[in-house]
Amino acid sequence: MSKITKWEPENEQFWRETGSGIAWRTCGITTFSLIFSFATWFVMSAVVVRLPNIGFKFTTMELFWLAAIPGFASGILRLIHSYFIPVLGTRPVVSIATIIKLIPMVWLGYAVQDLNTSWSTFMIIGFLTGMGGGDFSSYMPSTSIFFPKRLQGISMGVQAGIGNFGVSVVQFVTPWIIGFAVIGGVVGGPQIFTKAEVIKGAITVTKDNGVVTDVVVNKPELAAAIVVTKEGGVVKDVVFQETDTVKAIKEEVKRDAAGKITEVVKTEGVKVEVKKNDAGAVTDVTVKKVLKKGMWVQNAAFWYVPFLILSFILCAVFLRSIQMKGTSFKKQFEILSTKHRALTHTWNCTITYIASFGSFSGYAAAFPMMIKVIYGGFDGAPDPLKFAFFGPLIGGLSRAVTGPVFDKWGGSIGMFWTFIGLIIGCLVLIFGGYLTPTGLEQFPGFVWTMLWIFLMTGVANAATFRQYPIVFAYSPAKGAQMLGWTGAWAAFGPFIFTGLIGIAITKTGSAIPFFVGAVVYYAYANFLNWYYYTRKGAERYDYGNIGGTWWDKAKSTWVSND
Repeated sequence: MSKITKWEPENEQFWRETGSGIAWRTCGITTFSLIFSFATWFVMSAVVVRLPNIGFKFTTMELFWLAAIPGFASGILRLIHSYFIPVLGTRPVVSIATIIKLIPMVWLGYAVQDLNTSWSTFMIIGFLTGMGGGDFSSYMPSTSIFFPKRLQGISMGVQAGIGNFGVSVVQFVTPWIIGFAVIGGVVGGPQIFTKAEVIKGAITVTKDNGVVTDVVVNKPELAAAIVVTKEGGVVKDVVFQETDTVKAIKEEVKRDAAGKITEVVKTEGVKVEVKKNDAGAVTDVTVKKVLKKGMWVQNAAFWYVPFLILSFILCAVFLRSIQMKGTSFKKQFEILSTKHRALTHTWNCTITYIASFGSFSGYAAAFPMMIKVIYGGFDGAPDPLKFAFFGPLIGGLSRAVTGPVFDKWGGSIGMFWTFIGLIIGCLVLIFGGYLTPTGLEQFPGFVWTMLWIFLMTGVANAATFRQYPIVFAYSPAKGAQMLGWTGAWAAFGPFIFTGLIGIAITKTGSAIPFFVGAVVYYAYANFLNWYYYTRKGAERYDYGNIGGTWWDKAKSTWVSND
């Protein structure tokens, strides 16, 4: 089907008679597809917290990098996608981008079933899942072209907000759907999931210069099961002996003729872990309650396959493309030129978009691992995936519902206050002790503060969708490409945020250094936003449909030469 050659969304009659129906149909279909793009992008962040429990021996930093690598890929791919829509059109770009995401999802589904799958292989798969974040820089420019400026805040806010629900979907559905066989053994059997918790107060360990000198069993029911052997004033060994009341942990599985696991029988028991140094001296002893059960981690990837196929069919059949006049790949680079001071505003918008969407995507990827690492060492530690989905859900919802607000009042004002909100949230984490907890009683405060931060990122992101097309109001094509360009850099958020948080934790023992840096960055981004777009007399101010914009006055005398 040929491209639409006449598209005049600012013409009220055209919009009412022709444009509105096509635009909202396009927005609806691409939004449905975008949900599963985001799900593909963030599936690794949900899967990675389960890998150690099913037998993969990756270090903490390796797990952080697995959660981060999709963000690195999405940033690179967004830089490419940001040039596609004005030149190639919505239909081919979105259709192809949707169907090729089957590659990493199917590969991941089989990789988690093989404990011999290397970390480097998972990194390649994680890079490919970044395609789900990369094509966002085609979705937003597409929507900006289809809608008039007065509706771009609500249209792009709704699309991006609902699309962001894909992050919550993956983190909410994953812990549930991996608990059973979705379609029998067609996509593989179960893995052995192991969860071990220290039995609080079971024993008292005495040490001298790092060597265990005594172990006292405190719980009567464990006294007969734990045998301590001492020699020369130090503990030589501690072994567990099963009794009638205290059972040792066992692994009960059923296999087929080829040796593949077909069933894992749920078992519970107790085990003693003894750590020794190179000289053979006992350095630590712990008693744990252990649960073993079946888990189908591959379901976390496979269940998206039919939705990706359905999305592809809808896109290929019902989407249309608009013929943009005077567009070419070369012209798209003009946002990096000094023409109309484009370069200055390009980088201003990039910095503020990293602060908004970059923060949202970065925290969404890092949140599960932060819960696991910061609070996972306490007795009764929370399951990261039971809480992590709330953040992206709130960020996406706030992003969707606040679009009309900024159409009315202006995007720059919204960003000004939400950036202050982000600074407050980070300071609460730092000075509230939530990043260096002493017990699980601090966990609710940590979660509520993170949810506040997610709320601010979502609202700020809605404000950007109103503001950026206004900044480049003299050229719809440039405005669309700007959305793609800024989105590309912000897509590095999961890679940058997760990587830096992981480095801060492994190198310094806490994430405080990262959040100190975040405060400085948010303050700088807010200054740029205030100086160029918010203060009275700002160069390209946006005070909404009520207060007017810089373009309302400039358009009568503007010479674009585009």
